[in-house]
Amino acid sequence: MVHVLSSRILLRPTDPERSRAFYGEQLGLPVYREFGTGPERGTVYFLGGGFLEVSGRSEAPSPPSARLWLQVADVTAAEKELRARGVEIVRPPVREPWGLVEMWISDPDGTPIVLVEVPSDHPLRYRPGV
Repeated sequence: MVHVLSSRILLRPTDPERSRAFYGEQLGLPVYREFGTGPERGTVYFLGGGFLEVSGRSEAPSPPSARLWLQVADVTAAEKELRARGVEIVRPPVREPWGLVEMWISDPDGTPIVLVEVPSDHPLRYRPGV
C-alpha cells in the first residue's frame, strides 16, 4: 500500500488570472502557498482535507469528466454568499435521493463543482446503534 502524505487536484486553466480570481475571490478559498512568477505562477488553495493547485496554462479547458466535490457545512448559506460574489449557480441546492444536499456551480473554464452538505441524519454522519 502506498502511504499518501498529502494530495492535491491540479488545474491548468485557459486563463490563470481569471481562475485565481474565481477560486480566491469569488469562492473565497484560502491560499496555502504560491510559487513562481508571472501570470502562469502557481497558487495552491486549501480544500478542507486536500488542496487545489491552479498553475500553468492550458490551451483547452479540462475534460468534462473532471469535477470538484466540495463539502460545506451549510449549502444554503454558501449559495447566498456565492450569489453575492457574482457566482452563477448552475443548479440550486437540492436534497438528492441518496440524502446529500447538492448545489452545482462551475469555474471559468466550465469545470463542474458540486457543493455538498451532509445532513445530520445522513449515514455519513449518523449511524444508529453505533
